[in-house]
Amino acid sequence: MHTIEKKSTTKAWAGAIAEPAKEFPSTQLPIISGKIPDALRGTLYRNGPARLERGGDGVGHWFDGDGAILGVHFTDSGVTGVYRYVQTAEYQAETKADKFLYGVYGMHTPGPIWKRWGQKIKNAANTSVLALPDKLLALWEATNPYALDLETLETKGLDDLGALDNNLPYSAHYKRDPDTGEIFNFGISIGSSVQLNLYKSDVTGKIIQKAAFKLDRYSIMHDFVLTQRYLVFFMPPIRMKMLSAMLGVTTFSESLLWEPQLGTQVLIFDRENLSLVSRGETDPWFNWHFGNGYEDEDGSVILDMVRYSDFPQTNEYLREFATGQTHTVPKGRLWQVSLNPQTAKVTATQEVINRRCEFPVVQQSQVGQPWRYTYVSLMPQGTDTGKESFGAIARFDYKTETLTEADLGENRYPSEPIHAQDTQNPEQGWVLTVVYDGNSHSSEVWVFDSDRLDAEPVCKLGLPSVIPHSFHGTWNPA
Repeated sequence: MHTIEKKSTTKAWAGAIAEPAKEFPSTQLPIISGKIPDALRGTLYRNGPARLERGGDGVGHWFDGDGAILGVHFTDSGVTGVYRYVQTAEYQAETKADKFLYGVYGMHTPGPIWKRWGQKIKNAANTSVLALPDKLLALWEATNPYALDLETLETKGLDDLGALDNNLPYSAHYKRDPDTGEIFNFGISIGSSVQLNLYKSDVTGKIIQKAAFKLDRYSIMHDFVLTQRYLVFFMPPIRMKMLSAMLGVTTFSESLLWEPQLGTQVLIFDRENLSLVSRGETDPWFNWHFGNGYEDEDGSVILDMVRYSDFPQTNEYLREFATGQTHTVPKGRLWQVSLNPQTAKVTATQEVINRRCEFPVVQQSQVGQPWRYTYVSLMPQGTDTGKESFGAIARFDYKTETLTEADLGENRYPSEPIHAQDTQNPEQGWVLTVVYDGNSHSSEVWVFDSDRLDAEPVCKLGLPSVIPHSFHGTWNPA
């Protein structure tokens, strides 16, 4: 933990996280400009760390903040917004005590070191969301998700999806097959051994199949790729100082060692029976997020991801981010990778966006299928420094190899761009992003025509209070 410094910052993005977020109940959102598209009907959900301090103490890492969910409902009678913290048991206990009580990713359980041994970590519920027919799940990495009401975002409680025994982790990055509705996910558990747990769920979210695969070490695997036949994982060359983490000598974050000599492992599983198809190794790199993947006519898997040359730089930047003062420059770029799924051998790699970017997204109807467009958060030209945050969103067109960019203007910062399909015209799409305006210290929802990202937004909606920078969201069509 660090002590919050009561000083102004020169960078406007830090205003969004300077204070804990303020909840608001269901509220009609005013139209600032433009017009709400007639066939944009459904809900935008976003999740992210909304409280980064308690009692004057700051979190140790951006990943440690308490999760809060934004819901923006687009209906025939207008647009309403609601914003609520996920009422985890740990959030309620810390609110009552008005101080930190638990360790998370970048911070220890407070108190003497012997009190840290075997202490449970806080469920931060702060990373992503999964919209199911009867509930919304607030997802993170390390334990079960929390279920919320789809409309009001009232917290219902922990959810085991029918099969997450012993509080098994359920990752933030599920994949939903657009044709079958099946949902695939994973989680890494640490016990007598390190296991990669694989899950297949039906359309309701209930787990109908699971498998466990023993890993030779702990490494961060935050995301994976779904194709027509496979689940594809890349395990970066990270090793964990397990004993020092378990004894509380180091935080979880501090215990992760970058060891490039190990290479990046490639693990490919059959999506039908969750069995291992192949296992290989490639060059050392790190990645948080994939955009998409599919199988080409010759059987090759083609995928894209934001790739880093190492882990320490991106992890340090994310630690600094929570303080409102960043100095490290993580050089994440969008890459396309081809591999042979029968041998797990990487056959080709190509950098496709040579600018700092993150949060690659494709439209939901193309997950696991051939696709043309990947959307990203992007650094505007000339601002690629550690002191700035993403100030643009963009679309990369693989057919024409062109990048179309929406630069939001000075001191405006978008969230991950989310694609929403038009309910009347399948050829029409919209891109939604939550924008923090550092000029006016306010937050807005901007809607773009997906084919005209470089034009003015078709609509801007005002939000009642500032929404801190968030991680991931989803579009739930009506």
